[in-house]
Amino acid sequence: MKKRTKLVHGGTKRSQWGELSEAIFLTQGFVYDSAEQAEGRFIECGPDEYIYARYGNPTVRMFEERIAMLEGAEAGFATASGMAAVNGALVSMLKAGDHVVSARALFGSCLYILESILPRFGVEVTFVDGADLEQWTAAVRPNTKAVFFESMSNPALELVDIAGVAEIAHAQGALVLVDNVFSTPVYSDAIAQGADVVIYSATKHIDGQGRVLGGVILGTEAFIRGTVEPYMKHTGGSMSPFTAWVLLKGIETIDLRVRAQTENAMQVAQALEGKPGIARVIYPGLESHPQHALMLRQMGKGGTMLAIDLEGGKAAAFRFLNALEVILISNNLGDAKSIATHPATTTHQRLPAEVRASLGISEGLIRLSVGIEDPEDLVDDVLQALNAV
Repeated sequence: MKKRTKLVHGGTKRSQWGELSEAIFLTQGFVYDSAEQAEGRFIECGPDEYIYARYGNPTVRMFEERIAMLEGAEAGFATASGMAAVNGALVSMLKAGDHVVSARALFGSCLYILESILPRFGVEVTFVDGADLEQWTAAVRPNTKAVFFESMSNPALELVDIAGVAEIAHAQGALVLVDNVFSTPVYSDAIAQGADVVIYSATKHIDGQGRVLGGVILGTEAFIRGTVEPYMKHTGGSMSPFTAWVLLKGIETIDLRVRAQTENAMQVAQALEGKPGIARVIYPGLESHPQHALMLRQMGKGGTMLAIDLEGGKAAAFRFLNALEVILISNNLGDAKSIATHPATTTHQRLPAEVRASLGISEGLIRLSVGIEDPEDLVDDVLQALNAV
């Protein structure tokens, strides 16, 4: 099946009633025909056997199988949020004495896990400039167990060469863990490019309509079942059946939504590029982006996110945000509705000013998550907001 067909039909399991839409099995427990069957299930669960919703659920399993099929992964484990997926993927495989190499440009909560939580338990973390393959080569060493990065960074839209980093990491036997949110499952080919583990916040493009929190970890059957699942089911970060059902509905239309959002993002970026008062427009789809060629090779399209850096700093950024009429101010992304964020005072405000500056997060930077509205309305909105500045 082609990708769009998989999004609609992949992983579907129907009950004896033959329902068209996936069923919500809104139950935390399961009944056994006998004590012997209960004993056997606790020894080993078959593919369509369940014990407890924290361990697995038919609706959740449908979501896991569909997104794994889409990504080209052998298996997946759905989590309560995107950050539960990041934490679960890393912590489940690491122990004291291990070493991790990570790109420095990360979402604030990802950075907190790597910078504050993992070192508490004896895991050493080295940060590098994700775009510099020489720094990855210098940082990886024999006890490096994992490398971690966002394939496109939040919020400055810096790309990491997945195939290049994978070659470096695999030479030392390290696993490659990729947070692929900005790249989206639509444009992703991360596993084929060398990623061992792909992580999504399903809260973003997979839901795409601002309804639920969710995440998923994708990888080999051995890694998901043998490493991730035991950790997640005992620590309680699993996804609820209702959330899985909502995400199954969202994933049916993700290809249509993301492609429309990407077309809109390109039009907005082109309309803003070169305008007075803007120091830079950051969008991988523009030829002016320093990693435009890598984007074409790795994704094929620029994606749904762009950033603008206003010359007037925070005051100009706030005037721009407050003048918007169609685009909403929020800290979410990947939604059908267009959203604007000021990272320096919201998503990345906990970072010291010098760290924000090193990551390209200036006081004038605004992150735009472009939705599916009419592109003319979006262009008119950003231009009139820019005039207000």
